Amino acid sequence: MSVPRPRSVPLVGVLALQGAFREHVEAFTELGAATRLVKRPMHLEGLDAIVLPGGESTTQTKLLDSAELREPLTRALANGLPCFATCAGLILLAREVIDGRPDQMPLGVLDIAVQRNGYGRQIESFEAPIAITDIDITGLDGTGLDPADSGEWEFPGVFIRAPKIVHTGSVEILGRYNDSPVLVRHGAIWGATFHPELARDLRLHRAFLRSPSLVS
Repeated sequence: MSVPRPRSVPLVGVLALQGAFREHVEAFTELGAATRLVKRPMHLEGLDAIVLPGGESTTQTKLLDSAELREPLTRALANGLPCFATCAGLILLAREVIDGRPDQMPLGVLDIAVQRNGYGRQIESFEAPIAITDIDITGLDGTGLDPADSGEWEFPGVFIRAPKIVHTGSVEILGRYNDSPVLVRHGAIWGATFHPELARDLRLHRAFLRSPSLVS
């Protein structure tokens, strides 16, 4: 018999069709959240949040359709399901993919236009600090320090075949690299061009878990 999950423990689904979903599972598990791999529409039931991981965006787009997840996922997001999308996951949510394949149809949930591999191909992968703003860091690093005086803090960005946000509409810009937006938010939906799950730094995952849409 399964043990009931405490109501205070969020259930985070991680889209597991392709890509780096295991690292997200490990990050949220370390933070005390329950996780579920999402491969079919039934796996969306009862989730408190969902993660769309990095990987190959064109492959993920096709698998969304073959798994019959496109419509129920889009509906869940429209109904307020919190989402954290990284790298290819961000491309899935974009309003426009300016260099996408003709058959690549993003979900259009985030009002942004992106360029696939805008920061270079695999061989040009790099790490660089990201300037984060408008995310309260109090307690995220275990120190309880409040960085309100500094106005921003740095996060180690891991860019692997990363998309580039070339236009933003009605989204908040929470993080920048070289003055370009790399972390955005619209309501309960967060999108990052980089891979926070590979940074050995759980502050963004922890910030997402304690966002008002998850703790209210």
